Amino acid sequence: MESTFSSPAEAALQREAGSAGLRTSLGDLDRVYELERVVGFVRDLGCQRVALQFPDQLLGDAGAVAALLEEATGSKMFILGDTAYGSCCVDVLGAEQAGAQALVHFGPACLSPPARPLPVAFVLGQRSVALELCAKAFEAQNPDPTAPVVLLSEPSCAHALEALATLLRPRYLDLLVSSPALPLPAGSFNPNPEPLERFGRRFPLAPGRCLEEYGAFYVGGSEAISDPDLDPDLSRLLLGWAPGRPFSSCCPDTGRTQDEGVRAGRLRARRRYLIERARDARVVGLLAGTLGVARHREALAHLRNLTQAAGKRSYVLALGRPTPAKLANFPEVDVFVLLACPLGTLAPQPSGSFFRPVLAPCELEAACNPAWPPPGLAPHLTHYTDLLPGSPFHVPLPPPDSELWDAPDVSLITGDLRPPPAWKPSDDPGCSALTPKPQLELAESSPAASFLSSRSWKGLQPSLGQTPVTGAVSGRRGIAIAYEDEGNS
Repeated sequence: MESTFSSPAEAALQREAGSAGLRTSLGDLDRVYELERVVGFVRDLGCQRVALQFPDQLLGDAGAVAALLEEATGSKMFILGDTAYGSCCVDVLGAEQAGAQALVHFGPACLSPPARPLPVAFVLGQRSVALELCAKAFEAQNPDPTAPVVLLSEPSCAHALEALATLLRPRYLDLLVSSPALPLPAGSFNPNPEPLERFGRRFPLAPGRCLEEYGAFYVGGSEAISDPDLDPDLSRLLLGWAPGRPFSSCCPDTGRTQDEGVRAGRLRARRRYLIERARDARVVGLLAGTLGVARHREALAHLRNLTQAAGKRSYVLALGRPTPAKLANFPEVDVFVLLACPLGTLAPQPSGSFFRPVLAPCELEAACNPAWPPPGLAPHLTHYTDLLPGSPFHVPLPPPDSELWDAPDVSLITGDLRPPPAWKPSDDPGCSALTPKPQLELAESSPAASFLSSRSWKGLQPSLGQTPVTGAVSGRRGIAIAYEDEGNS
């Protein structure tokens, strides 16, 4: 039976990881896992203890890969297969427990900076790509050779984008090739200007150009997956891309293309619905997801201050990976906000299983900050660090006397007029306290207390001082199925 507040231990013990039929042959291990590059990474650092992080679907090859790396480097390899939250994030906590001096991450990655400094090498994989079929699909989707287009791909197909661009450049004049935003080696110096980083990718834009001018051609996915919404990486691209620009995807195996405009519109419509639900909410549950991504404490404090400024109550819940059974224990919470990596917040959720919607931090920002979004901003940000001070997308809360706080707002779900927040930010920028709005009325009671008073059962009442004191007596002994005083039946 699943535990109320934590994931069941039996599920982790009984889950089959790395099926034998999915294992890579020994002759292909060097190519698939880029063992030569990993060996060079370990030797350059001189590490004696290295952690190897594998997702569940690649654990079948973990033993063979670790043995080959130990033989080639002479270093001790530790396999990390039980990640703390998601396999796309770097498990720095597990690496520290093993005393590792470096970590090698295999498989899809969100490329979020880790919470603690640790040398990390990413092996994204090299999926085969039918270049000729993809080139023909690109020409069919982009008949205008002068239109600006960006080549995108899933992480395992990124190695083939330059070869695909070589086939297309003789005809297409304005073609931009993206690349994964892998962390640069420590102490490296690049004389060229840093390219734009967004969506876990780098875009080498020419001076004076912006990403909103380009359409997109995405290489990735599989026809075996019936539901395309299961790909969180493609979802964050569709949400963040300029709505007026074309976006198409191509299967790397067959070259079959699909216009993603309809799916992008559906994702944006759901985002607008979640923002409305957050504006109607009185109690917000902040789910502390992964703790291995940098600046998660600052993001949590920012979200708490945001909800307080909007007149909402917030509660921080550390429940690990959210499940319907865990969140159902908090019926007084109107919406939940998941603080995780970009792929974790957009991971597919079972349809209709959560009794309250689960939002991304960007959606809570749009609901609680009346100055959001700034002009020219893309419709969606997927990483919570984009909301914090120091980011070009950070928008501070308006001053207490701003008219934005008093602007009339009507709920698009209930049709009711939302009252202005009863609390406003403090005038002192160095103080996070909140001051009451000057008005002649009683302060509103806690929404959680109001919800508790409306419940028919409120839990065990202590009744302090009302129960007579009696001596302790021996109770029943045994287990519920057969107490000792019941005898044999």
